[in-house]
Amino acid sequence: MGMSSGSGSGGGGTPMMAEINVTPMVDVMLVLLIIFMVAAPMLQVGVPVTLPKADAQAIPDDQGKLIITVPKEFAKDGVVYIVKTPFKFGEDFEKALKGNAKLQAEREVYVHADQALPYGDVVRVMAMLSRNGGEKIGLVTDPLK
Repeated sequence: MGMSSGSGSGGGGTPMMAEINVTPMVDVMLVLLIIFMVAAPMLQVGVPVTLPKADAQAIPDDQGKLIITVPKEFAKDGVVYIVKTPFKFGEDFEKALKGNAKLQAEREVYVHADQALPYGDVVRVMAMLSRNGGEKIGLVTDPLK
C-alpha cells in the first residue's frame, strides 16, 4: 500500500502513493503541551489563596470584580474600601461583607494593599474576608517592568 514503483522505465504502472507520517508531528505537539502546562502557572500575577467556606446573607450588587482596598492610612484611621466605598474596619466592614451579593455568590475577592502596610494589618483584613465568605482571596500586585 505504501509505494509501488510500476514497471522500470516510467509511465505505465500504478502511480506512487505518498502518505503523511503524523507521528513526528504528534510528538512535537505533546512536547509543546508539556512545556505550556509547566510554564502557565509561572505566568500568573498575584498570589491567589483558597480559604474555608462561610455562610452569609446576600444583597444585590452588579459591579465588576470585588476589590478591597487597604490604604497606607489604614494603621491610623482603620478605613477600608469596598470598591470605592469607605468602611470603618470592624463591625461596619463585616456587615458590608456579609451583605455583599458579589462576594457571597462568587466567593472571590481581590485585595489592593499598600506596600507600606505592616503584614499584620493585611492579614487582619484577609482573615475578616475569610470569615465572611471569601474563599478565594487574590493579592493584587504591579507587574515587573
